[in-house]
Amino acid sequence: MNRLIRSTFIFSVALMTLSCARQNPFLTDMKTPYGVPAFDQIQLEDYMPAFEEGIARQQAEIEAIVNNLDAPTFANTVEALDRTGMLLEQVSGAFFNVLEADGNAEMDSIANIIAPRLSELNDAIVMNEALFARIKAVYDERDNLALTPEQMRLLTETYKSFVNNGANLPAEQKERLKQINSELAVLSLRFGQNVVAETNACQRFITEEEQLTGLPESAKAAAAEEAAAAGHPGEWLFTPKRTSFTPVLQYCSNRDLRQQLLMDYTSRGNHDNENDNKSVIVREMQLRIEKARLFGYDNPADYILADCMAKDHQTVDAFLQTVWKPSLQAAKREAAELQQLMNEDLPGEQLQPWDWWYYAEKLRKAKYALDEEELKPYFELNHVMNGAFWLAYNLYGLNFEPLNDMPVYNPEVKVFKVTDNDGSLVGILYTDYFPRAGKRPGAWMNNICPQYVDADGVDHRPVIINVGNFNKPTKDQPSLLSMDDVETLFHEFGHALHGLMSKAHYKRLSGTNTPRDFVELPSLFMENYCYDPYIMSIYARHYQTGEVMPIELVEKINKAGKFNQGFVTTELLSASILDMDFHELTSADGLDINAFEAQSMKKMGMIPQIIVRYRPTFYNHIFTTGYEAGYYSYTWSAVLDADAFAAFKETGDILDQATARRFRHLLEQGGTRDAQELYLEFRGKPADAQHLLRRKGFIE
Repeated sequence: MNRLIRSTFIFSVALMTLSCARQNPFLTDMKTPYGVPAFDQIQLEDYMPAFEEGIARQQAEIEAIVNNLDAPTFANTVEALDRTGMLLEQVSGAFFNVLEADGNAEMDSIANIIAPRLSELNDAIVMNEALFARIKAVYDERDNLALTPEQMRLLTETYKSFVNNGANLPAEQKERLKQINSELAVLSLRFGQNVVAETNACQRFITEEEQLTGLPESAKAAAAEEAAAAGHPGEWLFTPKRTSFTPVLQYCSNRDLRQQLLMDYTSRGNHDNENDNKSVIVREMQLRIEKARLFGYDNPADYILADCMAKDHQTVDAFLQTVWKPSLQAAKREAAELQQLMNEDLPGEQLQPWDWWYYAEKLRKAKYALDEEELKPYFELNHVMNGAFWLAYNLYGLNFEPLNDMPVYNPEVKVFKVTDNDGSLVGILYTDYFPRAGKRPGAWMNNICPQYVDADGVDHRPVIINVGNFNKPTKDQPSLLSMDDVETLFHEFGHALHGLMSKAHYKRLSGTNTPRDFVELPSLFMENYCYDPYIMSIYARHYQTGEVMPIELVEKINKAGKFNQGFVTTELLSASILDMDFHELTSADGLDINAFEAQSMKKMGMIPQIIVRYRPTFYNHIFTTGYEAGYYSYTWSAVLDADAFAAFKETGDILDQATARRFRHLLEQGGTRDAQELYLEFRGKPADAQHLLRRKGFIE
């Protein structure tokens, strides 16, 4: 946004705020049920004044701590700091969740203005010398304070956070760090906005139905509805959204179309246009390297990993290789098998990335007589959700009650009240599962409101959201999920449970505020239950007849459980290794993004038939969402999750209540204790990677 437009926009927002008789809901007692945001009252012009007031209030709260004439104590300094910023957290919780799930150009404009402001505020707090002096005084006396384990954890994590964010840096370096953080905040937003813009801009209209040979009728119907909505009735529209192009890759015999759609998806942000992300990546990496060096690290990876379970890049690299080697060998065997199948159709042609899904689906049918289209009628979205709710009840005693007439930001959003067996409130869960123009790709869980205990001892229960991009219902059928979609729903629901069941006292330590290489454990753990025959008998019911999925189909799914795992794991691990390669750089000057990616793939021995799961220019995880030098955590946590599920299987009951109580206790702790300590307490021994390799079929 240029300076004139930005100034006009800010003036317009201010004018609307002054001239409107209504009150800003953020600045009044919204009196909403369970303290959720008043999405039905919030208007666009409310955000900037609320952000401004939230920033001002937190600044005043910080000043009150700094100017306290009493000697620093845990209560008047560390605990008081954790309780600052309540209004700002409310505004941010509403705004950034809506921005990601139902955003628009106006919200992008606000984000571009407020992101550097929030970065500046954070820097002003962590680099406040007087505040840090008080925190350090308490930290230096920590062994004499008789603190609880959670209080000691808060003190330690607060002190480390200040140090890791520049509190000990000389004044000149502090100023430079502020500039770096502010610029990174803007670049991160721009990267994500470019990906959304590229996704929305790319539309392929098909005018002749014979070009869609093999595509299931349900996928054609969805594409026809999309085309009609876009002003092209009688045609079929395909976009780089996974729900749109994946069925084509799996079923359509039109090889050219498969190639076009996969290339549309994998080339986003890489077109030398206004949405190109290559220069954004170069600048982000230059700044991240400079930031790491301010703290004495050679590369960003080691700076970032210091607070994770892994601790350094050598540990991560060695860990990834233990899984990479067997997964790559499996992928090579799979590629050879698919090539043989392809030779029957196209003699002399070489298997390409846009052929893999197509021939893998054929091979799945041939080997296991398993057709994913045959399964979808049994995976109706509401049935799958109810299955996840049933599982949460039978593991942890949680109840999910639909709440109607709750404030929502989009009519497609659903809200549930979550209670414990004794009737006490656990939290509120929002779900938002359908794609729309303003929603970023993928699936995720977020806090809308965190869990914490206030100064009066009141336990504020969390408001959590699960977001996805599943197939929308059509005029002829409800939302039917693929097997991957079912896993995704259970995965994000695992994150939601982690947030919902939190029993921390402090915001900084509650819910999913854990090391990144631990935070995926609760989500991956839930995936283990997706295709258990007993669990499936609860939720896998035909959307028309209500019939439970026949046991023959269930058995086929489980027999095929290890199918194509070389591809799945290689695709994921290659993205993890690429992430580490970026963040082990010691210089990004003159960095050619495409050449760097190619070099990384060559070094790891990636086979040409597979494209890395996330190419750099749309790799939101590491350039937008805070997973930089952290994508390995999915595999790191997968080792933990396979080992944790083994604890249940060893009892002979995957719903074993004694084991579930221990695992629930782990989830409730959030970040109040060391992650490794928590896992050892649950399991009684370190996690064994053999469980993961065995589950994937890489070893007997």
